[in-house]
Amino acid sequence: MTAAVTNRKWTLKSRPETTVSAGHFNFETETIRDLVDGEFLVKNHYLSFEPAQRGWLNDVRSYVPPVAIGEVMRSMAVGEIVASKHSDYQVGERVQGGFGWQEYAISDGTGLFPVSKIPEGMPIAYPLHIYGLTGLTAYFGLLDIGKPKAGDTVVISGAAGATGSTVGQIAKLMGCRVIGIAGGPAKCQWLIDELGYDAVIDYKSESVDARMKELCKNSINIYFDNVGGEILDSALVNLANHARVVLCGGISSGYQTKALPPGPKNYMQLVIRRSHMEGFIVLDHVARYPAAIEQLSQWVDEGKIKVKEHILDGIEECPAGLAGLFAGQNFGKQLVKI
Repeated sequence: MTAAVTNRKWTLKSRPETTVSAGHFNFETETIRDLVDGEFLVKNHYLSFEPAQRGWLNDVRSYVPPVAIGEVMRSMAVGEIVASKHSDYQVGERVQGGFGWQEYAISDGTGLFPVSKIPEGMPIAYPLHIYGLTGLTAYFGLLDIGKPKAGDTVVISGAAGATGSTVGQIAKLMGCRVIGIAGGPAKCQWLIDELGYDAVIDYKSESVDARMKELCKNSINIYFDNVGGEILDSALVNLANHARVVLCGGISSGYQTKALPPGPKNYMQLVIRRSHMEGFIVLDHVARYPAAIEQLSQWVDEGKIKVKEHILDGIEECPAGLAGLFAGQNFGKQLVKI
């Protein structure tokens, strides 16, 4: 690098016990150091936001280490290489990786979320959702654990989110009857009009329990859960025999550590209905990512899967982007554009 590069970044200041806010982070400015052999510098274009990021702030046992105090907040990002001393990564190439909440990132290509190159012609943000952890979570969770069959009734909580909306569209491609649970008329109408859902439940204005009994009493073959809490309990009492409950997330808890939500009351329905409930982590399927992305790409290219992005502008918006997920503010995949 011939000129100094200024980087703005968010680092973890303190661990939230309840709701996450900007006060839990420090907004810092630094001058990027010189690269050493085997490194390259990425200018981030888009940052990705998932509810799991809130869980990464908790100092508890998990599938990845917690974000350390003083560390750049962890997130997936996409950007362009602007300087390189690495023979495998050239200036001008577009890449994705775990670059975090910052404008620039130095990398050697390895790490918790290793760097990969974005193919020419692919929209630059797509590796953060439909071809990234979001789409892959939907793909493996539904197909491997849900095991959908034509004619199955599939109910999805958080159905208008990036993962939920992909689950529903794949389920429709498998010939299933799909019912989505979402908040607000705009999201619910989008699920019906644009994504072809068979029915929706607006948890903000309707009784989920009553509507679920009306639409799918004792007939849910697959429940894909992104929410947990009372909605999970309502689904459990409406399972069909030999149903599959896919545990993907529990956003209703806020992933807090101070006041944990009560567990499901109706779990004995799993016994009565001879049903199966299983959690999963998408990182367990890394070896199968290429085949899954190829299938997802085909569906997107054929117009069979649609994507929606919710974009905030500016690195300053990072804390709001994460907090907004837990308030239901995002409509589609939450991104921050830099």
